[in-house]
Amino acid sequence: MKKQKILIADDEPLARQRLRRLTESLPEYQVCGEAVDGDATLTQVSELQPDILLLDIRMPGLDGMDAAARLSQLANPPAIIFCTAYDRYAIQAFGVQATAYLLKPVRKDALTEALARAGRVNRVQLQALTNNTQQNAADNEQLAVRTHRGTELIDIAGIRYCQADQKYVTIHHTRGETVSDYTLKELENAYPRQLLRIHRNTLVGVRFIQALTRAPDNSNLVRLRHNLGELQVSRRHATSVRQWLQGQQPG
Repeated sequence: MKKQKILIADDEPLARQRLRRLTESLPEYQVCGEAVDGDATLTQVSELQPDILLLDIRMPGLDGMDAAARLSQLANPPAIIFCTAYDRYAIQAFGVQATAYLLKPVRKDALTEALARAGRVNRVQLQALTNNTQQNAADNEQLAVRTHRGTELIDIAGIRYCQADQKYVTIHHTRGETVSDYTLKELENAYPRQLLRIHRNTLVGVRFIQALTRAPDNSNLVRLRHNLGELQVSRRHATSVRQWLQGQQPG
């Protein structure tokens, strides 16, 4: 069976050595090259045509996120797996169609799983994702959340609502609830078409909004679809909710 070619991009020699050692211990893959910054990464991708790119984010010059954004415009981009010491870029990573987001030091089992996932997303599929409209692409987006069980992927389209409580945000989604250290502002900025602010401590998934109603005390409420209940809407945000609902009306 033909081995998949992997390019390693990281400005730290020890990090590159570790990824090379882990990758070469897996029989299905071979390292075809290394790059030390974003510009070199783009050059190496063009010359070597790797199937998969193991990409650091914090690098001198063009950083990994910018390099990934440029690669996503290619006709045949490699599958991208971010390998970084920082967890705060996870939302951006999936915005540039990364197939996985691994935290350093990268563990062999996590790398093995990520490589297998990247192999299933071939170049034709990646290009199809890139060419989708923004809304259709959003249907495939996932949010990476670190939990005590590891990194959990949540479908953006399945988020019912997010509520802040002190320093944490609880994400209520179709598969349950997940506590995250993302802020509401980060989520709101990353997914403005999918998440709507209805209160200073609440975002709601627009797919689940059914109506704007009034409570007996004259306060505003958002009624969720599928009998999922109601959420408080602040006076400040009632207008934007009403405008969103009006924008969904035909004609």
